[in-house]
Amino acid sequence: MIDAVVFDLDGVIVDSEQVWDEVRADYARESGGRYGPDAAREMMGMSSPEWSAYMARELGVPGTPDQINAEVVERMLVRYGELPPLIPGAVDVVRRVADRWPVAIASSSNLELIEVVLASAGLSDVVREVVSSEQVARGKPAPDVYLEAARRLGATPSLCAAVEDSHNGIRSAKAAGMLVFAVPNPHFPPGDDAVADADVVLSSITDLTPERIEAAVKPPY
Repeated sequence: MIDAVVFDLDGVIVDSEQVWDEVRADYARESGGRYGPDAAREMMGMSSPEWSAYMARELGVPGTPDQINAEVVERMLVRYGELPPLIPGAVDVVRRVADRWPVAIASSSNLELIEVVLASAGLSDVVREVVSSEQVARGKPAPDVYLEAARRLGATPSLCAAVEDSHNGIRSAKAAGMLVFAVPNPHFPPGDDAVADADVVLSSITDLTPERIEAAVKPPY
């Protein structure tokens, strides 16, 4: 049985992983820091305190982590404008799943960015709980954000399904003990080891249906 379903946001509902990469790269270089090809993958899944500290420490971006975080988020809000790049079909999937189970978001994005996406998508009234990794002790791949989402929903983590696209996201949901549906991100594909950890691998978010979720639940022994 399933008690609840927890969705990641970036790469699952909104096609934004490459937007984050572009914004951070531009800011790092414009401010006198550096940005190599591994930076995006290193920061994927980190909470905002973690990635902003990483940019200061590892990429040589001047300013405090709080200053870096504020500037990057402001640029992300400008890029989103009034129409974030929603993944085709994702909103309908969330609504169908929410008709059957309580739904939460467990994301590495900042709260203000999550709220913009949900409002634009018309999902603010559908998603019961929203957890940003900035609200927990550790970002992904630690399980904290998924465990907190389950706690807020009053659900047992092992009876929750999680929907993820990234390497660290899949590992985070798996570490929380959830049934993991992976929709590999085409821009930043998860490693083979993370994909192997997923319980179900889908080629598209539109392949996720309540029936598919129920079929993946293993019977008790």
